[in-house]
Amino acid sequence: MRRVSRIAIASLATATLAVTASACGSSSSESAGSGDKSKGVALAYDVGGKGDQSFNDAATAGMEKAATDFDTGSKAIEPQDGESDADKVQRLEQLAKEGYNPVIGVGFAYAPAVKEAAKKYPKVTFGIVDDNTIKADNVADLVFHEEQSSYLAGVAAAKTTKSNVVGFIGGVDVPLIHKFEAGFEQGVKDTNPKVKVKSQYLTETAAEGGFSSPDKGQSAAEGQIDAGADVVYHAAGLSGQGVIKAAAAHKVWAIGVDSDQYNQSALAKYKKYILTSALKNVQGQVYDLAKSVIKDKKPQSGEIRGSLENGGVGLADSNPVFKNDKDLQAALEKAEQGIKDGSIKVNAS
Repeated sequence: MRRVSRIAIASLATATLAVTASACGSSSSESAGSGDKSKGVALAYDVGGKGDQSFNDAATAGMEKAATDFDTGSKAIEPQDGESDADKVQRLEQLAKEGYNPVIGVGFAYAPAVKEAAKKYPKVTFGIVDDNTIKADNVADLVFHEEQSSYLAGVAAAKTTKSNVVGFIGGVDVPLIHKFEAGFEQGVKDTNPKVKVKSQYLTETAAEGGFSSPDKGQSAAEGQIDAGADVVYHAAGLSGQGVIKAAAAHKVWAIGVDSDQYNQSALAKYKKYILTSALKNVQGQVYDLAKSVIKDKKPQSGEIRGSLENGGVGLADSNPVFKNDKDLQAALEKAEQGIKDGSIKVNAS
């Protein structure tokens, strides 16, 4: 029986994530490249930054793999607390001015900045992850059907729970994270209507630390576990590390997000309790955009959306408990096929 699909870019999953902290405290990575017109691919991180073992690290993997394969440099710059859109614009323009191409804003908060910088540097290709509102010839909107992988996570949670209570923890109460919640809840209810879903958002805005506060994630998860949840799914970036820590402490299941968190080194001591992760191929999209600019000389632009159909989203199957559960795998295969053939319409809000 074929298992539910997972992101099939093993080389990117194992790409080095090592970066060097700059002397001024704004963590960045840079290597001298030998590219002709492009110095290499550059990332501007949003909240959480490198080391989140999730979203930002996936982007870093794509950047580093591209730098290796195309023999160019790379650079990644961390955000600063309380920064404005003007600060983001300055960061993007700095990278473009230094010769990096493409320049990618990692996170929807970069939308206004990418739009402005792209106008000033029309010969540079800009990318933005998780936003599709910018319509420009030199901008690639890297987006995903997060609700589809979240639906599968919901199926997994409903098939695994013993208490008939599961939890969802979102980092910030914004439309993007609503997609994760909607897909997850639908997957749970379609699989077992008797299972109750407890949902919680850590903050109203990213500035309050919803994506960057493991302590907030841990506290929220402990509350849900105390209320009976024995599977907790997070879409909370760096805060999700706290969710996973709480799950392990209470010996219940966690479901990770964006990267295969079972295989993340910083989470190794909790891996026994990471059932699976809802993946989105941020690393692949970053790599492909870099390839289109640096190697193919045909830069991507417009909306580029990852789905189950094209392998842009999926579930990780690294945990043997998950992988070897035949009943669970059969349910996931059926759900995946239903999404692909259209017989299952997944809610996005």
